[in-house]
Amino acid sequence: MNAITCDLAVIGAGPGGYVAAIRAAQLGMRVACVEKHPALGGTCLRIGCIPSKALLDSSELYAKARREFRVHGITGDVGLDLPAMHHRKDRVVEGLVRGVDGLFRKHHITRLAGTGRIAASGEVSVDGADHALVRAERILVATGSEPIPLPGAPFDGTRIVSSEEALAFREVPDRLLVVGAGAIGLELGSVWSRLGARVRVVEMMDRIAPEMDGQLARSLERILVRQGLAFDLSAKLREARAADGHVSVTIEAGGDARTELVDVVLVAVGRRAYTAGLGLDEIGVALDARGRIPVDDRYETASPGIYAIGDAIAGPMLAHKAEEEGIACVELMAERAGQVNYDAIPGVVYTWPELAGVGRTEEQCHEQGLDVKIGTFAFAANGRARAMEERDGVVKIIADARTDRVLGVHILGPRASDLIAEAVIAIEFGASAEDIARTSHAHPSLPEAMREAALAVDGRAIHQ
Repeated sequence: MNAITCDLAVIGAGPGGYVAAIRAAQLGMRVACVEKHPALGGTCLRIGCIPSKALLDSSELYAKARREFRVHGITGDVGLDLPAMHHRKDRVVEGLVRGVDGLFRKHHITRLAGTGRIAASGEVSVDGADHALVRAERILVATGSEPIPLPGAPFDGTRIVSSEEALAFREVPDRLLVVGAGAIGLELGSVWSRLGARVRVVEMMDRIAPEMDGQLARSLERILVRQGLAFDLSAKLREARAADGHVSVTIEAGGDARTELVDVVLVAVGRRAYTAGLGLDEIGVALDARGRIPVDDRYETASPGIYAIGDAIAGPMLAHKAEEEGIACVELMAERAGQVNYDAIPGVVYTWPELAGVGRTEEQCHEQGLDVKIGTFAFAANGRARAMEERDGVVKIIADARTDRVLGVHILGPRASDLIAEAVIAIEFGASAEDIARTSHAHPSLPEAMREAALAVDGRAIHQ
C-alpha cells in the first residue's frame, strides 16, 4: 500500500470537494482527493445538475419547435431522435469532466481512485484502483448525497427509478408517475412530458415546489398543467409493484386509495447525506437525526482536524452551496476570512418558465412577523419577453417596510436562473429596493422586469 503525505485530504470530488481541493492548492496546500467513481465531478456533474439541464434544454427546443415555432414564421416537420439527444447530453458531461481533470493537473492535486475511509485522526485509507494510506494534517468530507427510496416502492433501476435512471431512458415512457414535486421531479417530469410521455406528479404537500415562494409556485403549477402535466397534491404513493412490463401503483389522497397502471415510476422525494463507510463513529463523530455530519462555524466536526461540507452537512442540498462551503472551509484553514452568507444562496427550478428565488419568501416574512412591502412586475409587460413570446411569469421583490432593504426576490419567468444573480448580489451587499430601482438596465432586456418590480415596491412602476 502506497503512503502519501499531504496537508489536506478531500474525500469526494463533487462540486464541494473538487472546488475545495482547487482552492486549497491555490493557497499553497499539498492536496490529495479521493473519489470512488472513475469520473470526477460528483453527482451534480455526472448524473445530476449538468445532464438534466442538457436534457431540459434539448427537450425545450423540441417542444417549442413542435408547438411554438409557427408563430415565429418557422414551419416544417420535427422528429425526435432520442439517442442523439442522449449523445449530446453525454458529450456535455464528458467535456466538463475532462475540464475538472485538467484543473487537478494544473494545480498538482493528487487524485486517488477508490473509496476513502477515515482510518484514524489524520489518516485516510483508500480501497479501490489505488490502494493507499493518506496521512494528512486535515481531512475534509465532501461525499454528497444519494436519492431517498420509498418503503413501498424500492428502486429496481428499470421500472421504479431514481433521477439517475430517469436521465437515461432509452425510449419515452407512455405513462410516467413522478413522486415528489420538488425541483428534481418537476424538471424530469417536464423533460419527458415535452418528449411525449403522459406525466402525473404525486406530492404529499398541498403545493408544488414547497421550498419556493408560494404565490409563484402556484402560478407555475397552472402553467405546467397547461403544458400537459397532471398533479395529485396532498397525496401519497403507498405502494408500487413492477410486473409484466408495467408498474401497479396505489395512491392515497383524502383518505381514499386508488390503484392504476403506469410504465415507470420516478421517485424524487429528496436526497439524504451519503456518509456510509466513512468510519465516523470510530473517530467520535455522531450523525444528527437526519444522518448529517454536525459541524461548527469553521466546518469542523467533533473530531479535531476532520471537516465536512455540502450535502453531508445541514442546509439546502445545492451544488453552489457546497462550492461556497468548500472555499470558505479551506480559506478558514489557511487563516483567511472565509464565510458563507446563507441568506444569499439562490434556489432554482429549471422548468420552463424557470422559478428562482433568493432570501426570504413572503410566507417566511409573515411567520417571522416582519413588516414588508412587496413589488411585482409581470413579464407580459416586458418588451424583450414579448419579443421572445414569453409572457408568463413575474418578478417579486420583498423589502423591509421601514429600511427598504431587500429581504427576498422571487422570479417566475424566462431565464430566471440567470436573472436571479442580480438579486443575489443585491442581498449580499445589503441593497435596498431603491438601489435596484435607481440602476440603469439595458433596454430591451429581461432584467428590466427586476427594475420595474423594485419601482413597484413603492408603487411607481413605469410600465404597469
